[in-house]
Amino acid sequence: MRVLVIGGAGYIGSHMVKRLGAAGFAVVTLDNLSSGRREAATYGEFVEGDLGDRDLLDDLFSAAKFDGVMHFAAHIEVAESVGNPEKYYRNNVASTLVLLEAMRAHSVNHLVFSSSAAVYGEPRRERIDENHPAEPVNPYGRSKLMVEHILRDFEAAYGLRSMRLRYFNAAGADPGGPIGPCHEPGTHLVPLVLRAASGRLPRITVFGVDYDTPDGTCVRDYVHVNDLCEAHMLALRALWDGAPGAAFNLGNGNGFSVLEVIKAARTVTGRPVPSRVAPRRPGDPARLVSDSTRAATELGWRPRHPELETIIAHAWGWERVLCARVDHASCH
Repeated sequence: MRVLVIGGAGYIGSHMVKRLGAAGFAVVTLDNLSSGRREAATYGEFVEGDLGDRDLLDDLFSAAKFDGVMHFAAHIEVAESVGNPEKYYRNNVASTLVLLEAMRAHSVNHLVFSSSAAVYGEPRRERIDENHPAEPVNPYGRSKLMVEHILRDFEAAYGLRSMRLRYFNAAGADPGGPIGPCHEPGTHLVPLVLRAASGRLPRITVFGVDYDTPDGTCVRDYVHVNDLCEAHMLALRALWDGAPGAAFNLGNGNGFSVLEVIKAARTVTGRPVPSRVAPRRPGDPARLVSDSTRAATELGWRPRHPELETIIAHAWGWERVLCARVDHASCH
């Protein structure tokens, strides 16, 4: 089987490329390297280029018959999407439409799409399932939901079937290396906490300690990146077996607060994690936790690394690699 991985040099995409390659698939990675690293795509053929380049896509689809496409190429920073929505709608929506047009033209009818829990907006209940109202509160979440609507319409009209995988908080790294989170500086909590532990960051900022949670800090659902990749494999195989398109939440179903993540990082690394408290950020819900029952029931997916300490330990291995590359003197 031959799979095209769009955005395969980024964080989750590079783990997917490794997983596919290790399983014996023929892999082609397309990435414009705006946020990915060329060396992170460790298997198969690499093509540098943009998702919205129709001529390039036509060349790729003409050169080889692809049995499926996995799409990870999106801008993902919520705050940036608020300040620069054009960038998000152009890349996340318009360029994806170019991809879908090319897939139709070349009769490639199986797509696994990297969506987000951001499509839900403010949570109305303790655990979020796929029937929760989709009311995104920022351009990033709206861009993901727009693509989901397009994908449903493309299935109804053209038979292009897709699995829309709504991640909660992707974290961790492949313990076998040599890949991990590649956004620098990034905004995701686990890499920032470990950067503070290694000394590459002076301290971690805790935004708000007055939420209605057990310790007053935000609670999030962290899911190991390799578990996300396993869900993608199962989703693609389901499409090959004739399953209709669907949306699936991907999370552990367990919530951990900011302070719990910091405490776990101190335990795993054996190092202090300096922190400071700052006011809440606008739009940060108190709690975001997944109900992933549908993925378990229909795809047979269950996280293999649900423990927070395991996720952090694997991410710490990658942080130590980065620390060695950047500046030995700045690290503990």
